[in-house]
Amino acid sequence: MRRFLYCKVVLTTSLVWVLVDVFLLLYFSECNKCDDRKDRSLLPALRAAISRSHEGPGEMGKAVNIPKNDQEKMKELFKINQFNLMASDMIALNRSLPDVRLDGYDLPNTSIVIVFHNEAWSTLLRTVHSVINRSPRQLLAEIVLVDDASEREEAGELCAHSGGAVRILRMEQRSGLIRARLRGAAATKGQVITFLDAHCECTVGWLEPLLARIKEDRTAVVCPIIDVISDETFEYMAGSDMTYGGFNWKLNFRWYPVPQREMDRRKGDRTLPVRTPTMAGGLFCIYKTYFEEIGSYDPGMDIWGGENLEMSFRIWQCGGSLEIVTCSHVGHVFRKATPYSFPGGTGQVINKNNRRLAEVWMDDFKDFFYIISPVAGRSYSQDIRENDLGHAAARPPLLAQRNTNYNRDKTRVMRVDYGDVSSRRDLREALKCKPFSWYLENIYPDSQIPRRYYSLGEIRNVETNQCVDNMGRKENEKVGFFNCHGMGGNQVFSYTADKEIRTDDLCLDVSRLNGPVVMLKCHHMKGNQMFEYDAEYVGKWEYDFEKHTFLHIITQSCLTISRLEDGTYGPTVESCNGSPLQAWILHNYTRGTYEDLGRGTSRSDRCPITMVLCQLTLLHVNSNQCLDMPSEEDKMVPTLKDCNGSRSQQWLLRNMTLSV
Repeated sequence: MRRFLYCKVVLTTSLVWVLVDVFLLLYFSECNKCDDRKDRSLLPALRAAISRSHEGPGEMGKAVNIPKNDQEKMKELFKINQFNLMASDMIALNRSLPDVRLDGYDLPNTSIVIVFHNEAWSTLLRTVHSVINRSPRQLLAEIVLVDDASEREEAGELCAHSGGAVRILRMEQRSGLIRARLRGAAATKGQVITFLDAHCECTVGWLEPLLARIKEDRTAVVCPIIDVISDETFEYMAGSDMTYGGFNWKLNFRWYPVPQREMDRRKGDRTLPVRTPTMAGGLFCIYKTYFEEIGSYDPGMDIWGGENLEMSFRIWQCGGSLEIVTCSHVGHVFRKATPYSFPGGTGQVINKNNRRLAEVWMDDFKDFFYIISPVAGRSYSQDIRENDLGHAAARPPLLAQRNTNYNRDKTRVMRVDYGDVSSRRDLREALKCKPFSWYLENIYPDSQIPRRYYSLGEIRNVETNQCVDNMGRKENEKVGFFNCHGMGGNQVFSYTADKEIRTDDLCLDVSRLNGPVVMLKCHHMKGNQMFEYDAEYVGKWEYDFEKHTFLHIITQSCLTISRLEDGTYGPTVESCNGSPLQAWILHNYTRGTYEDLGRGTSRSDRCPITMVLCQLTLLHVNSNQCLDMPSEEDKMVPTLKDCNGSRSQQWLLRNMTLSV
């Protein structure tokens, strides 16, 4: 009898599950045939996820009480496994449980801020679903969706029907990511603000590591590892924990390998957070009060672009830290191009934002951004003229012609009005922020911007009167040379204190005598990238061209212009012979590095007595103020200002001799 009863219960239970499986299979098969247009919004699923209640037997760990009329069956089944099998079978396989951790383990809650503009409905709702489904309920204060004046009907439907944990704010006119995030942040109720893009997918356990790190240090701004979601197949690919954020001379965010010094600091433990010089900016967590204290976003920036570097510099220079928490992963759909338009054009907007961050946070190192960007109103080489070289150079048959207007077609950075930054400079002063040189020395010593360098600008050949030019080429390609145009850009090189000749993140490299000079990623290991500028007679370079040479350390040969193996002319290295083809003039060369010029060095250290070119500060005797040249193009008139040691107060004097 008992065996018959047991078999009956088992068969009944199995039949029920079979019917459930058949129902689900048919249901979802029919769903695949649904007209996508008719159910485009997916709002019912969103509302179900938001309002899902923990009901049913055993939910939230509650006891399951068997009715009196089933007590006998329960007792019989109990004997099989020595637990209440009937109660177990009534409980959902994925039932919910309460959070029973001690109060000491409590983490701050967070508001999720997501800005969208004409976002694809499926990616936006998938982002929201992933946040709700993979975040502990007690940590999720709310989701704030900021609709940046979308033009699609679905956005209005979402505003009208969503509720529960999701709030919707609508911008009346297109304001851009920066201002939309500012509005969303101001409306949040959580202790922490978590910014996400509108096309993300959060993984299991993504939130807790971020909040745990912030609880340890309220001034820590933390980012997850950003995994890649293919824009073509939507395949999810795990990101690397061995990369961190940096930037190049053009102030473009870039990913670079985590350096050995950071691995040493973490003692090889890859589960510890990575201190990153910059962040991508789309996904990060920050304490709301700290976000407000440190100045939130720069409200003078437009739409999108540059805000991530501006905040990165500000966090580090003003006492905070920026980290990638390697135990947190969030996927992001990376697109090859933005589908949105920028009022005034992309270049106009991004250049304005970059000028704002450069003028406020980068001090004299902003010169790297300005000189490599298209320049208006003046020529960086206008002070080096043919008559200064002493002769009209005879030129060998060089280079095929190319487009010489490549810089003129771009938005000229110096012409872009970046607005009033006085309030942001006041913020920097109020927060007692450190100089950018401190940031380069302590946070980003492997930056593409050298902290100590001898020259920044063109490298002109004495014989041909032409300049070394990267020709717009990429890594592993030959460097070229072309008529000097004085517009910066491709003809900008820096000779650094590490004896590198670099343009942005590429260094001139040569492996053999008479071999072509190529551009490789700067590895800071010297070797083939190590040049020595022989400046024995640099003070007399306007009169003597014999020693303006670059000596390649490894090959003990000199940088020259010669015919290459492919029959073209270009930079190479040959045995040093004193030829004018091996003589080079560096723009704004100084024997002391430019970092030394700002450290209060003595005048004799800054300017050797016999130097023909000398960089000095001009002090007005009566007012005790320094001659200063404003950086704004529309105010290119020297004036007197309080002496501050900045580059705008340094002047290059020609044919000057200091008497002892």
